[in-house]
Amino acid sequence: MLRYDSVDELIKAAEERDKNISDIVLEDQAQELGKSTDDIYHQMENNAKVMEESILDALHPHTKSASGLSGGDAYKLYMALEQGKSLGGSLMDKVLIKALAIAESNASMGRIVAAPTAGSCGILPSVLLAVQEDKKIPRPRMIMSLFTAAGMGMVIAKRASISGAEGGCQAECGSAAAMAAAALVEMLGGSPRMAGHACAMALKSVLGLVCDPVAGLVEIPCIKRNATGAINAVVAAQLALAGIESLIPADEVIDAMKEVGDLLVPSLRETGEGGLAATPTARKLAKKIFEDNKENG
Repeated sequence: MLRYDSVDELIKAAEERDKNISDIVLEDQAQELGKSTDDIYHQMENNAKVMEESILDALHPHTKSASGLSGGDAYKLYMALEQGKSLGGSLMDKVLIKALAIAESNASMGRIVAAPTAGSCGILPSVLLAVQEDKKIPRPRMIMSLFTAAGMGMVIAKRASISGAEGGCQAECGSAAAMAAAALVEMLGGSPRMAGHACAMALKSVLGLVCDPVAGLVEIPCIKRNATGAINAVVAAQLALAGIESLIPADEVIDAMKEVGDLLVPSLRETGEGGLAATPTARKLAKKIFEDNKENG
């Protein structure tokens, strides 16, 4: 784990040493794990490679999860955008396609990086990889920004939770968006303090988001929440890079998320018993999946 207990501590450590948050996190993890910074960097480089491969694994028309609830949407979006049916421009298109593809890869038992969880795995990589491609960012800078994301994620895990079962989807897709926003700010040359504001603004936007997976599977509404979570991260980063600040500090937002998560009733914390999972259509889908599994032994 990270030895820093707050986003503010990370920012101050970076400012005092005139470094990026990623440098602080990389050095901290090397010390904690008893490895060289080169070793830790190469591990993160391997993570980035898996992220890239998970996009390709799912970007096919016939991709389907075992339940049949998801698959093929990333390809549909890709084809629609190829036909000029775009509302958000090239960058947003790339972010959305990658977010859906990675989340669908997870649902189809593909190899992904849980960043910070499997249910939110499409948010961080889609944002960083799409912007890297669109802005022609050097690969090492993108990989270093993943350490900033990791630092933010470890602080959130320490102060609150990254588990939907504990804190609802705000703790999964919300944390992933906060991590991605901070990492994106650094990758685009923003200051450590700007990264902190981006983290806060992304997380503020999803306070109270419940975890209500249909049939208890990480598919509906999780996959599409990866897409919206990725856009949330881009918006927060854009605001921070423009000099817009969150009047509520990131650490206080994280603490508020924990408080909100603790107040959520169990049916809204990954049990598949409330929210969207309790709708008539969701119950029919869950029943069908159960019956199909029973027939197939």
